[in-house]
Amino acid sequence: MARERIQIRKIDNTAARQVTFSKRRRGLFKKAEELSILCDAEVALIVFSSTGKLFHFSSSSMKDIIEKYNMHSSNLQESVQQPLDLNLENNKLASLSKKVAETSLQLRQMRGEELEGLSVDELQQLEKNLEAGLHNVLQRKGEQFIEQVNELQRKGLELMQENTRLRYQMSSVGKQVMNDTENVLTEDGQSSESVMTASNTGGSQDYDDSSDTSLKLGLPYSGSN
Repeated sequence: MARERIQIRKIDNTAARQVTFSKRRRGLFKKAEELSILCDAEVALIVFSSTGKLFHFSSSSMKDIIEKYNMHSSNLQESVQQPLDLNLENNKLASLSKKVAETSLQLRQMRGEELEGLSVDELQQLEKNLEAGLHNVLQRKGEQFIEQVNELQRKGLELMQENTRLRYQMSSVGKQVMNDTENVLTEDGQSSESVMTASNTGGSQDYDDSSDTSLKLGLPYSGSN
């Protein structure tokens, strides 16, 4: 009789499920051991039961096999990620190159070059773009002129204010010099008058002394010599 094929699905009966798990696990570990011996392979098996219990088998050190697996997995991920990153960079580069080519063509067409392949509508649109650009340039040029004129007016006003200030200072200095000169002249005039007064006073004293002397000698006095 042919062996009945068991349907692969979860066993609902808990006891039957546990018995099947135990049998299949032992068989799996036995096959893994045979594989490692017959083929000189490093084999490691890790099994957790439905209750969370750990079962494992390893043909050598489980730690060494796991480290080797992790290293191989990271290298595999890098080798897979590298082409993906390279493809992404190539796509970005192609997109940027296309944009640069389109922009360069637009600039040449705005300079009046390579217009042969343009239709009437495209030429009209290019003309509108040039007119709008020229309008913006002229507007900005006018703004620059106005700013320069305002700056010159501001500097001119500052120079006029500085000139007025300097004139005021010069006027104040001139008035001070004139006042000092008048004071000096006044002081000199007073000194001269004092000298003349002293001279006259001295002359009178001399005249009186001569008169007194004449009288003392008994000589005749005459008012004029």
